[in-house]
Order: sequence, then structure tokens, then C-alpha cells
Amino acid sequence: MNAHILTIGDEILIGQTLNTNAAYIGSKLIELNINVCKTSVVGDNEKVILNEFKACFDKNDLVVVTGGLGPTHDDITRSCVVKFFNTELVMNDDVLKDVNQIFSKRGRIVTKVNEEQALVPKIANVIRNSLGTAPGIWIEKDQKIFVVMPGVPFEMKEMMDSYILPKLNEKIGVPEFVTGRINLQTTGIPESYLYERLGDINELLNGAQMAFLPSQYGVKLRVTATDKSSDLVNNKLSEIEQKIRNKVGRFVFAKGEETLEEVVGRLLKERELTLAVAESCTGGNIANLLTNISGSSDYFERGVVSYSNASKVEMLQVNEDTIMEHGAVSRSVAEQMAKGIKSISGTDLGLSVTGILGPTGATPGKPIGVVYIAICDNITSIVKKFLFGEDRILNKQRATQAALDMLRKHILGIQQDE
Repeated sequence: MNAHILTIGDEILIGQTLNTNAAYIGSKLIELNINVCKTSVVGDNEKVILNEFKACFDKNDLVVVTGGLGPTHDDITRSCVVKFFNTELVMNDDVLKDVNQIFSKRGRIVTKVNEEQALVPKIANVIRNSLGTAPGIWIEKDQKIFVVMPGVPFEMKEMMDSYILPKLNEKIGVPEFVTGRINLQTTGIPESYLYERLGDINELLNGAQMAFLPSQYGVKLRVTATDKSSDLVNNKLSEIEQKIRNKVGRFVFAKGEETLEEVVGRLLKERELTLAVAESCTGGNIANLLTNISGSSDYFERGVVSYSNASKVEMLQVNEDTIMEHGAVSRSVAEQMAKGIKSISGTDLGLSVTGILGPTGATPGKPIGVVYIAICDNITSIVKKFLFGEDRILNKQRATQAALDMLRKHILGIQQDE
């Protein structure tokens, strides 16, 4: 089955809103072995939308559309669907009931505009919206499927997961060939270095495929294999995964979509370790990510943002003479910050970060992007120096990722890179 993902909305077209819907839909369709041939974005223009509908529907078995189902004047997707399929709008009692219930829960009065959300194309199967007022649309014609969902991401995701994916899976049936994928997430190693360490890619993959997906956080390796059964695919993927881990295992922090902060949190909890964090240049970003995880209170004791030199002395027991001699961004201060936060909190581990993120603040011998990260436990302390780029926000993100990865390696007993 070939598919086209179409996103409608001026806000997407001009870059005001990121098109996360297409990425989510694409990832889900691939899991069903549906071939996503193309994604496209068009604005809120009837002629353009109708032309895109025709192009998509002519060339594909499945068209998935998001956006333009709201109640305002610029939401014209539904009327375009009516014109394209030469049908009419009819009132759907179930959808009208849903709209009334949502407004009742919110203590608001249902207006005529809101009630009109319950008008749906006559030939469509309705996808009820449990999180909003705009229903989804499922149309089958000429042995093809045309699906329309709201552009609101959480409403779209709920429809995909609860209705569309199960129904597509039912339509597809048992495929002749099975395709499987694994994602291995790495950090702390550039894409080119990772590629070199993996060696002969063709020998490694033995007919499978692999994509390198770099970001500011690291490089995701997506491995895809196809065979006649799930067992054969899983065996092939397991073999490739083991080969990858043998070559670059210390840089692989997760399989699947688990984030580094989730991995670190899980490791801390499993080993019954507690952590306190002292942040300077990252401004609380490490603590923020760690506390995004439910249950983090089991291992995260406190986080301190000690931005000024005075706060480092007063709150973290950093020696003022050390700051005067080596500067706040130094190996010695980072170590004292980690020891200080551990001491005042009584935790098993102390983590600290201090650096110059830019674009100002560089000094002779300390360029923009220099960051020191320290970890201490009851026995040892480790300090590492990093040199990132010149973009302030990227440096903050990279320093945070580096600190979490240092923590991961320390817990697992993996040697820290020089």
C-alpha cells in the first residue's frame, strides 16, 4: 500500500508551526509496512487543496490529511472534501452529542458555529473526536482510502492510535513480507566517527538498511530489515544490533525512543542511588529534564542553579580563592561544585556543570563553548572538559546531554572518554 501524507494550513506553509503531524503519521504508517511515498504541505486555498487532493488520490492507495477542520473561516478542508468527492454535508447526531458534552464539561455555551462541527460528508465514516470538537473523516472509494483528521497534534494522535491504525491493519491483512525496524540511540560521538567505527556497512548489515539520523543530542541509527516472517526479521535485527554494540556499544544509550534522562533515571532507581545537581551555564536544564520523568523524586534530591560566583561560594562551598585563581569556568570549580552539592544534600552522587555558552563571555584561553562537567561519589570525582560550538542554546542542550551521558557511564562503570 502506497501512501501520501498531506498537511493543510498556512501556519505550516510559512514555518510558523512545525509539521510534527507528518512525522508522527509517517512513523506509524511505516510500522504497518505502508510505503509512504510523499508528504506535502499546502495553504488554506481551495483551488490548491483540490488540486493536491487529485494528485494524491490518483497516485496512491492511501491519503492521510491533517488540518483545516476547525470552526473558523480559514478552515476549509471539509468543504474541499465535499467538492472533491461530489457529496454533501449531513448532521451527525453522535458528533453533535460529543460537541455538547465537551462544551458542557468546560462550562461553555454551544454556539451555531460549534454545532456545525457535527456536519460531515455524507459518504464518510466518522472518526469521533474524544479530545476536541472536529471529527475525523474516513472515505473509501475506488478501492482507495482517504482519511482526514484535525491538525491539533494530540487530537490527531488519539484518532490515529484508537481508530485509523487498527482499521488500516485490518484492511492490510497478512503481508507476504514482514519489515521490522530498530532504533539505536547514540550520543557523545560525531556521525563521521560513528560511521568509521562501524567499518564495512554492507558486511555489517548483510542486506538490511541503515540510516544515520544526527541531531544536537547525538546520532540515531535506524536499522530496517525485511524477510518472510517476523522471527527471521527479529533474528536479523538482533544480529545486527549485537554487531553494532560490539563496535560502538559505549556510545549507545538506548534502544527505541527512550530519552537519555529516562535512561539515567531508570539506572538511578534500579541501583537505589540519589542525585543532586549544581548547574551554572545550563541554568536548570538538567534538573528540568530529570524531573520531567514521573517518579523522579525517588532519586533526584535537589537541583541548584548557582549562576553567579557569589552563589557558588555561598551555596556550594566553592573556595573563593579557587575562583580567583582559576576562574568560575574551570576544572577545579566544577569539581568543588559537584562535591559541594553532594555534601549539602547528602546524596550518593553530585553532578555539576559550568561553562561559557556565548556569544559573549570568552576570555583568553577559554573560548565560547568551553564547558566543564564533574561527577563525584563517596570515593572518586571525575571532571571532563568539553568544547562545543558558538550557538548559546545549542551549547546548553549539548552540555546537558553530555552531563547526563557522563552520569550514565559513571553508573554503569563505563570508562569516560578523554
